[in-house]
Amino acid sequence: MSLQSLSRAFWAFSSSAPPTRRTSSAALKLLRRRAPLVGALSSLCLGSIYAIAYRSKFVNQPSTRGLHSTGMEGALRTVPSIVVYVTVPNKEAGMKLAESIIKEKLAACVNRVPGIESVYWWDGKVQTDPEELLIIKTRKSLLGALTQHVKSNHEYDVPEVIALPITGGDEKYLEWIKDSTRDE
Repeated sequence: MSLQSLSRAFWAFSSSAPPTRRTSSAALKLLRRRAPLVGALSSLCLGSIYAIAYRSKFVNQPSTRGLHSTGMEGALRTVPSIVVYVTVPNKEAGMKLAESIIKEKLAACVNRVPGIESVYWWDGKVQTDPEELLIIKTRKSLLGALTQHVKSNHEYDVPEVIALPITGGDEKYLEWIKDSTRDE
């Protein structure tokens, strides 16, 4: 874009009159210094408008980047699946509970995460205890049976059993969850 066309654009948005042949050299120097600023501001404004339009078009679309599969809702070979968190007081309790869950086919997999520390309210005061976290992958339909199993085989009065939905993932892995667990 030439300096002359930038000059016309600048003065089109300016409240002053456009320069004439009688314009002083100081005014032309000022215009030359401001022209790149006007161009940059124009580009910034247009870029912002484009970004807002782009974001409003795609902001509510779920991101599937990195997932090489389908969501749960359309899969024929999978079932609605969940991830369940259960905390246990130590490694031995975690191993015992994880193995009993798998043997009963209440889950396809139990990950044991050692070394967590829980801070919680119990008996009217703040408690802090080392624990192990079990991350359990299973069918949504088995949550009731899994919860009952945990309550029957756990040493806490009120064991943590929290379920989160699996909304998508690798289809073969989701099929494996279905195939590795009992029907109901």
